[in-house]
Amino acid sequence: MSFPAVQGVHFRSCVIAELADAVSWAEVLLFRTFETVDLRSVWPNATNLRWIHASSAGVDRILDPALRESDWLLTNSGGILDRAIAEYVAAGILASIKKLPQAIRRQRERVWEHRGTSGVHGRRALVVGPGSIGRAIGGVLGALGMSVDASATSERPGDAEFARIRDVGRLPSYAGEYDVIVLAAPLTERTRGLVDAEVLEAMHSDAGLVNISRGPVVDEAALCAALAAGAIGWAVLDVFEVEPLPESSPLWGMDNVIVTAHLAGDADDFAERLWQLFEDNLQRYLQGLALVNVVDKQLGYVRR
Repeated sequence: MSFPAVQGVHFRSCVIAELADAVSWAEVLLFRTFETVDLRSVWPNATNLRWIHASSAGVDRILDPALRESDWLLTNSGGILDRAIAEYVAAGILASIKKLPQAIRRQRERVWEHRGTSGVHGRRALVVGPGSIGRAIGGVLGALGMSVDASATSERPGDAEFARIRDVGRLPSYAGEYDVIVLAAPLTERTRGLVDAEVLEAMHSDAGLVNISRGPVVDEAALCAALAAGAIGWAVLDVFEVEPLPESSPLWGMDNVIVTAHLAGDADDFAERLWQLFEDNLQRYLQGLALVNVVDKQLGYVRR
């Protein structure tokens, strides 16, 4: 791995297994792994640590109680993944509504089968989590002609991306009003299991669910049951309760489900954009300026 040349800064890389030994000298730690790791043996050695940067927008994989209660700054990579994830969401919705997974299956079976499809123009979408990723999703879906609302921690007026922003605490009462629900919220204690059997039962039978946030935001067993019973029409899933998704999961074999391996934000310029964000923040750090994308460790996300 090559590192940017920053005067007065010494870079060192390591794998997770080496982190407990390597972190003792570090003042700044850049987490590039997407693994969920147990850091209890690492933090006691981090005597010089001042700032941690996560290469993802979500920080749930590293935000354990010790980090939450520490004085260390925590920043994330919100902003660099937005467009790629928004394009993934749009592609998944279009593919599902146009029934492309079924068409690909017929292609592999060499079966010529005409079938009608629908369109997205005029359909209603709800984005749960109007952060930077959610707003990019809202903009792209709006450009496709969809009517887009958001769901957040409190009810508030609409804005450039969303016609309306609704209270996520009341999600079961209005989930049935939408053709597509897109999950873009961080994983916190409040959002864990947010989409449960009650929400899925409230959705209509043609509606779809897209999850690019974190797997545990959805009750996966309830989702499998709803899809199998035809209670909802389809799903596009990039994240799961257990990753890699176990071979035994019924999601693999469902004709109305698109499964991808946590890749929604992995555009080909990701590394370049990550280093640009980190290097800009590093210059701010060296100059004693306020950093961007500072995570509120009690909330678990960047307060906007």
